[in-house]
Amino acid sequence: MSAQPTPHEPGAGPMVEAHEVTRAFQSGGSTVTAVDNVSLTVARGEFLAVVGRSGSGKTTLLNLIAGLDQPDAGTILVDGAEVSRFNDAQMTEFRRHQVGFVFQSFGLLPLLSAAENVDLALRIAGAGIRERGERTRELLALVGLTERADHRPYELSGGEQQRVAVARALANRPRLIIADEPTGELDSTTGAQIFALLHEVARAGVTIVTATHDPFVMEHVDRVLEMSDGRILPEGDGVIVGQHRSRREPSSRPPRPEVPPARRFSR
Repeated sequence: MSAQPTPHEPGAGPMVEAHEVTRAFQSGGSTVTAVDNVSLTVARGEFLAVVGRSGSGKTTLLNLIAGLDQPDAGTILVDGAEVSRFNDAQMTEFRRHQVGFVFQSFGLLPLLSAAENVDLALRIAGAGIRERGERTRELLALVGLTERADHRPYELSGGEQQRVAVARALANRPRLIIADEPTGELDSTTGAQIFALLHEVARAGVTIVTATHDPFVMEHVDRVLEMSDGRILPEGDGVIVGQHRSRREPSSRPPRPEVPPARRFSR
């Protein structure tokens, strides 16, 4: 059996380490193994895309890394701490202060304005009134929504709602962002803008792990891994990765997109 990952001090070593992680569910009297003996290392500041067909296990893997679910076997370390062994209090602190989430469905509270959705994340994290106001204005400026701060989600386009979701994910200055199909409900142009924001965040040192079907995102992340039947295939292998590779120009790589009208990200 291979060695377990060794816990390390925060700020040293990889951001994410998963070692022989398995997660199974009961469905209709049978057992479905969504994540099957997966080992994975994600470097600090890396933008990693996990691809795979529906049911391949990629969302379950993201949930395990984020502490939204617990593995049946194996070990998960995030920033040196063994997330898979956190008690309830430790898990609450982890979610409040170390990880941010961006979901396909945006996940905004419909009765709150854009600013209030961001402010709520800061309030949950324990920030004071002055800090919350300053940070909320800073983040809405970052995502280009200063003029839309008082609008509720139903008054915003899908792309604007996802920008609010990105701002909210950054509110607690996380070291890790988990993004599950963040461009899945957006048109290609708007999706490219959201990706540009996430890419700028990664360049500032935040680690991002995303599940995606978006070929544009696959083109510009640092690394792409494909999942099939709950397992991560060797890097470079897989039907989706192969199809994507065959579409690329052999001699050039398209330029990375620019961040839409907003300030450059800094932690």
